[in-house]
Amino acid sequence: MAHISASMNSSAPPLDLGVRLRLSVMMFLQFAVWGAWFVVLGRYLEVGLKFDGAQIGQIYGTMALGAIISMMIAGQLADRVLASEYLMAIFHLVGAGLLFCLAQVQDYWLFWLVAFIYALVYNPTLAISNSLAFANIPDAVRDFPTLRVLGTIGWIAAGLSVDFLLPKGAAETNQPLLLAAGLSAALGLFSLVLPHTPPSGKGGDVLPFLRAFALLTNPSFAIFFGLSFAITIALAFYYGFTGVFLGDIKVENIASTMSYGQMSEIFFMLVLPLALMRFGMKWVLAIGMAAWAVRYALFSVAASGEPFVLILIGVILHGICFDFFLAAGFIHTENKAPADIRGSAQALFSFLTYGVGMWIGNIVSGYVVNAYTTVNPETQVPVKDWSSIWFVPAVGATVCLVLFVLLWRDTQGKLAEAGSPTSLPAGEPQSEPANREAIKVGR
Repeated sequence: MAHISASMNSSAPPLDLGVRLRLSVMMFLQFAVWGAWFVVLGRYLEVGLKFDGAQIGQIYGTMALGAIISMMIAGQLADRVLASEYLMAIFHLVGAGLLFCLAQVQDYWLFWLVAFIYALVYNPTLAISNSLAFANIPDAVRDFPTLRVLGTIGWIAAGLSVDFLLPKGAAETNQPLLLAAGLSAALGLFSLVLPHTPPSGKGGDVLPFLRAFALLTNPSFAIFFGLSFAITIALAFYYGFTGVFLGDIKVENIASTMSYGQMSEIFFMLVLPLALMRFGMKWVLAIGMAAWAVRYALFSVAASGEPFVLILIGVILHGICFDFFLAAGFIHTENKAPADIRGSAQALFSFLTYGVGMWIGNIVSGYVVNAYTTVNPETQVPVKDWSSIWFVPAVGATVCLVLFVLLWRDTQGKLAEAGSPTSLPAGEPQSEPANREAIKVGR
């Protein structure tokens, strides 16, 4: 308990109220844009546009494919070229136009192309918004979760709007895309009043991308990033097909049902600092991985006819799944990366998780869904074996969890430029004060 109280009594100055307000609105809109269309798009593609499982997976995969291509470029821009608030404005205003165009498209290949171009401009804002927030807060462990929770609230508000503000059945139409377009335009304009966050790197260094990759020469960082990449392959099943799953089992308000996951995310985001102090980064990440495996197992069991409450529990587990894995991963990356390539290091983590891992996962999940889909010979209606479908990512997440617990050891302090720790080697025990510094952001 002394460890916790000492850690919570931060010596950093309080976050300015005006800065907090602007960063909070940024986080709210950043995830409201995404939440307005992402969870219900699969239902629109299946019912409204008659696309099959593989096509749905490939369209969801455009978001991750865009991350693969754009994330590192965005990190370099934020570190070297243009102020972060201007990048946010440009990307979101262009994104608003693309979302509006996407709402008009019905051809599969044209839909895929426009969705891919949109992914190229939205994905960089995930890393840039995190980097902008970290650059303007005194203490990452104390301040970032209370800002990031506004993103969760934005996602919830967008989901509730789809079910209760838009006309009934809107989830199976293009209206969530139009809602997202309006929110993106609002954020693009609002970004012009965000705190000025100029590039932080040295002007002569034009390759922060390569330096960020050099962090992988450190065994601890390589295992952390490698297993984060691997488990996001399993994570993609949830984002791409939970909405389709809920629709197939006759859940009416899909977006608001899935918003229970974001509601729990609010609680666990606020608990995250205490969890990091009490359990340390390794066990927080392990708990997050375990929650993914449990969620898919519950879906698999409930799909065979068990009570709906098991599915609801699986949705509510999203708070632990996201906060204790992805949000904690961003904090760990911020704490370990050298100061002048933090934007690129954040982009690297997003590249491997939201990017490569999610892209492969979306493609794989689409083919898994098709593999377990049969056609009813009497009605000619496709029938999915959801119990088998959800069993696949449950096994994948469990394997990643076991490997992570066995292989990963955190290190003290930041990583040197070549990718090695600045002090203790991987796996060497740390004292309590050193552990505490390892989860703070030293600026």
